[in-house]
Amino acid sequence: MKNMKSIKSQQSGFTLVEIAIVLVIIGLLLGGILKGQELINSAKVKSFAQDFRTIQTALYGYQDRFKALPGDHAAVVTQLPGPPAATLALLPAGLQGNGQINGDWDSAGGTEESCLVWQHLRMAGFLAGPTVVGCAAGNDYLQKNADGGRIGISSTTQIAGMTGSFFICSSGILGKFARQLDTQLDDGTTTTGAVRVALAATPGTAIVPADSDSTIVCLAF
Repeated sequence: MKNMKSIKSQQSGFTLVEIAIVLVIIGLLLGGILKGQELINSAKVKSFAQDFRTIQTALYGYQDRFKALPGDHAAVVTQLPGPPAATLALLPAGLQGNGQINGDWDSAGGTEESCLVWQHLRMAGFLAGPTVVGCAAGNDYLQKNADGGRIGISSTTQIAGMTGSFFICSSGILGKFARQLDTQLDDGTTTTGAVRVALAATPGTAIVPADSDSTIVCLAF
């Protein structure tokens, strides 16, 4: 009987104080994890925003130096000698040097201005990256964002209702980040203004995305 009482006393549970300490520690760990994730998400949105600003600055810098647009530069072969040799777009007569970046922002063709724009900007030193042209999906030549989505630029309107001379688009951005990005760069409404958001499945129509939607974010300027 005495032994049973001794065993019972040795098997007593946690005190309320001990349980409270454990709960506090768990709360601190969860708070730290959530705060860390919030900081990561904030840094990612800032990176997306910086992509748009950097490309705008590079485009204007190139235009100022060469009095031409990257991709649309009619004298690029002589003004940006290689290696590799700068590539001139193969376009119908009258489009080369017309002050527009022709082609879709996500063109897969290696001879369109919207594909060659990256080679010209990189060879001129305004951006870093490969200069051997290749715009097929998965190619290292493609300009990419922090989540691995493709970035592109074109003079063709990408989302209905947008106006401007140029449109920079960035793909594979979650809806929750797209909304934050619009707040940082524009009016905070994803269906109006210079920044608009579309679903990857319906890229021509601006929408208010759900958090988990895969979107395309475009900036007009």
